[in-house]
Amino acid sequence: MIASTLNRDELLQLPAVVDLATAARALGVGRTKAYDLAKSGAFPCPVLRIGTSYRVRTADLLKLVGVERQEADQAASGQGRQ
Repeated sequence: MIASTLNRDELLQLPAVVDLATAARALGVGRTKAYDLAKSGAFPCPVLRIGTSYRVRTADLLKLVGVERQEADQAASGQGRQ
């Protein structure tokens, strides 16, 4: 069973690096499938192997799903308005 995918606001609140299960949830992929893809080198964005764990940079994940953190930061600070 796949947990609900992350919405835009949840994606923007992620730390700099997330575990593979969180990245999978952001993409709507099951945990087992995500680990299979990571082990075979086919996960859709770069995966960092740290010891026995897998991590994904949030910046890579946001780029993959088409969300830009910079735009959200500007909108929150009012810089995006003219």
